Amino acid sequence: MTVWIAIGATAVGCYLVKFLGLSAPAGLLERPLVRRLAALLPVALLAALTAQETFSEGRHLLFDAKAAGVAAAVVALLLRAPFLLIVAVAVAVTAGVRALGG
Repeated sequence: MTVWIAIGATAVGCYLVKFLGLSAPAGLLERPLVRRLAALLPVALLAALTAQETFSEGRHLLFDAKAAGVAAAVVALLLRAPFLLIVAVAVAVTAGVRALGG
């Protein structure tokens, strides 16, 4: 039952956040600082989530096959490879490290 209460509370919270965003005055949304934050905040949050999921397990810092794949993707990115090739390199390196037992 507590799971359904949490789901309901989350749904109501999401609705309220959306409603507050829609009811914000237009003048507030046109401010340069607010526009800049709205553009950069989602990118920063996604980067932080990706880093947390890649380099941690619980409360411990972890460097494993995922970290090797991310490092390979960074190298491919610096070499200006196409996006699909970057993804393929990351997948191949991650799979290779896992196959070697790392």
